[in-house]
Amino acid sequence: MSYRVTLIPGDGIGPEVTAATLRVLDAAGLKFDWEPFEAGAIAFAKYGETIPRALLDSIERNKIGLKGPVSTPIGEGFSSINVALRRKFELYANFRPINPLPNVPTHYPDVNLIVVRENTEGLYSGLEHEVVPGVVESLKIITEKASTRISRFAFEYARKHGRKKIHSIHKANIMKLSDGLFIACSRKVSKEYPEVTYAEHIVDNTCMQLVTNPYQYDMLLMENLYGDILSDLCSGFEGGLGLVPGANYGESAAIFEAVHGSAPDIAGKGIANPTALIRSSLLMLQYLNEHAAAARIQAAVVKVYTEKQHLTQDIGGTASTGEFTDAVIAAL
Repeated sequence: MSYRVTLIPGDGIGPEVTAATLRVLDAAGLKFDWEPFEAGAIAFAKYGETIPRALLDSIERNKIGLKGPVSTPIGEGFSSINVALRRKFELYANFRPINPLPNVPTHYPDVNLIVVRENTEGLYSGLEHEVVPGVVESLKIITEKASTRISRFAFEYARKHGRKKIHSIHKANIMKLSDGLFIACSRKVSKEYPEVTYAEHIVDNTCMQLVTNPYQYDMLLMENLYGDILSDLCSGFEGGLGLVPGANYGESAAIFEAVHGSAPDIAGKGIANPTALIRSSLLMLQYLNEHAAAARIQAAVVKVYTEKQHLTQDIGGTASTGEFTDAVIAAL
């Protein structure tokens, strides 16, 4: 069977890690009809828009996408491509599994947790304006609909995959209405899943708890901003963002992406680590019910990390992007 998938290679190291990922998928015997599109600054220079209409039409048609990193200007320029795509296609659930690979230095090698983040509102709603010169207001939007929807996603995942505990992360002691609504929705949904233990932690305490004893957590459920910050913190348990997979799920579409940046300082040098996007593609395969192929590729990646002979420079090895990819394919 062949799958038609929208492909966004991205910029910086994006095209390199994307090419490596496609090689691995092809070596696994999977058939894809890729529809590649540029986005961000490259697309704007060519087409006058950061997300071309043809790219949106492709995702609308295919309902699935694989995306490399796309640079976002800091403090100026165009808005995040990631945020725009999530909002456009109502990809309300950001999903990041944290499960360290062998031989990657980490203080907590046996961590196994899931970060579930609401993806469409909160402070990332983009509702900002200057009230008067020197005073800027940013609005945090929390709705019952979105809070209930993301809570149900987390509890359904826990039920289906045998996860035992969900912590809803909040700051309702200060933001009593907005975060108060979020945890009220989580509590209500939790009552429908008695087999899953439900708990709540304040976000600042959660940061301290994570760096002292992350083993107490199984799944973390939170609104947009907290999820953005804590999912990056949790990536440290894996050894960094270059190793962590990511997925964005909606009711009728999904985009799978590496969660790291575009690293323009090493672009074109052939040393980028493609692990994050390869592992993100495994989430895509699971979404397509290609579980056997996903398991084979996962085993191959683990074998390469276990043997330590073809690891990239970011994790202490000397292999190039191509040599690492060759090793994964050989393990397949």
